[in-house]
Amino acid sequence: MGDGGNGRRVLGAVPAVAAGGGLVVAGLGGTASAADGLVVATDKGAVRGRGVEGVREFQGIPYAAPPVGEYRWGSPRPARAWGGVRDATRPGASCAQNEGLLGERRSVSEDCLFLNVTSPRRAGRLPVMVWIHGSGFRNGSGALYRPYDLARRGDVVVVTVNYRLGIFGFLGHPALDGGTARHRSGNFGLEDQQAALRWVRRNAAAFGGDPRNVTVFGESAGGVSSCSQLTSPAAAGLFQRVIVQSGPCTVMNWPDWDGTLIPTGSWLPRPRATAERQGLSVAADLGCADPATAAECLRGLPPERLLPKSEFGFAPVYGGGGVLPLSPAEAMATGRFNRVPVMHGMTRHEYRTFEAVQQGYGVPPIRDEAEYAKRVVAYVGRDRAPKVLARYPAARYGSFSEAWSAVVTDASFARSVGDVSRALSRQVPTYAYEFADDKAPWVATAPQPGFPVGAFHAAELQYQFDTDYFAGRRLAPAQRRLADQMTRYWTRFARTGDPNGPGSPRWRPTDGGTAQSLAPGKGGVRPMDFTGDHAYGFWRSLYR
Repeated sequence: MGDGGNGRRVLGAVPAVAAGGGLVVAGLGGTASAADGLVVATDKGAVRGRGVEGVREFQGIPYAAPPVGEYRWGSPRPARAWGGVRDATRPGASCAQNEGLLGERRSVSEDCLFLNVTSPRRAGRLPVMVWIHGSGFRNGSGALYRPYDLARRGDVVVVTVNYRLGIFGFLGHPALDGGTARHRSGNFGLEDQQAALRWVRRNAAAFGGDPRNVTVFGESAGGVSSCSQLTSPAAAGLFQRVIVQSGPCTVMNWPDWDGTLIPTGSWLPRPRATAERQGLSVAADLGCADPATAAECLRGLPPERLLPKSEFGFAPVYGGGGVLPLSPAEAMATGRFNRVPVMHGMTRHEYRTFEAVQQGYGVPPIRDEAEYAKRVVAYVGRDRAPKVLARYPAARYGSFSEAWSAVVTDASFARSVGDVSRALSRQVPTYAYEFADDKAPWVATAPQPGFPVGAFHAAELQYQFDTDYFAGRRLAPAQRRLADQMTRYWTRFARTGDPNGPGSPRWRPTDGGTAQSLAPGKGGVRPMDFTGDHAYGFWRSLYR
């Protein structure tokens, strides 16, 4: 018995040796090694995981071949089979990325299409939940999210996934259409996610999961991904439910630090014309301007040359055919989406995270009314600004940072939640929520800002996962009870498409304007007037 280097109870870890092009576990005898449930046969070969926190954990399983050479910006291909028993006790490499805003480490690896499986020890056809990580389509990995409580308390199999990020996953360029790309360029990261879902369909049963009961869920960029998969024809039949957490997939008005709109749309879905303008510009900056040779030129560059251009603005691309023929907003409004039950929502003070991180990077806080008004004008335009300033007067808030954050939270996140509720509640079972714990512990990987962070973007992740973003943080008893209630809601929804069950406050499907408030303490979990609380009607009329 050891702790695997992280202080956790670990059973069954065995030294590994290199053999046959992969890692195989040494000294295992077939029948005896499989008896503890830590050796599982996948369609490409056997893997050995470990026991930790009362569950089985299998890490670093390749679900697709490395997207390198001519397959950089190509559709994912099947992984190669291996002989023996592959060591699955350590994560695979993170996909190529720069250092992240919340402490994510730099990686130059393109051999990164790995997934991780956490499963209860008991056998059975359990619901499968496939987690798509966030961090702006620029950072992160599946292994950063350890779903021990979800799997153990909720009795589900959880799969966390790596996918290509930034310029590697979302570069839109006409020269990359066709060839090794089965669809048009710009959505290779979404194609990776779909390849992982096909892996789940083939292999879930081996880990005790039901391949016919799969829920896709994700937060932030993972929420945008979940929303995108909901509206992608190529994903039809790969899942039976979707959970979208803080993924405002129906809006594009994302501000830069000074309030000006980011032309590429930042981490939100963008039209193909926008993506291709960015792609042509980036290619030219990299010395690959000639359309006739751009694809070969770009694929010949080392990842270290590409990473400086991978900082901002790469996200899913819609229009012109391909993985997302329509914008998610149009697909949902017109009924052209995958008809499955949907749970979706946001945190109450979403944008405070982004404001805090920007200040941590040296962006000065708003100092006075004039600066506040200037930022609002830059964001919504001179014609709309007086109405916004009247609706969100700085005097109503404790600081200018809180006032500005309220504007962007409602204009982007809440407006999207309202749009999705209105569009989907008429067509499929739809459950909306707001995570509203104003005292949620702040992330461990960023400095504490000089204003209250409230129920900030990503705050709910520590109620769902064991993750390094909140290392050393501890939930109070009432918060722990909220985490347990959220686990019940999330896993019941994964099991049946309905989050309700014995011992839980009733969560009614949204009527287009209501949501379930999720906060600790007596009465903290209750129905709320979501659109009223977030001025949805005001923003809808403003952008009509």
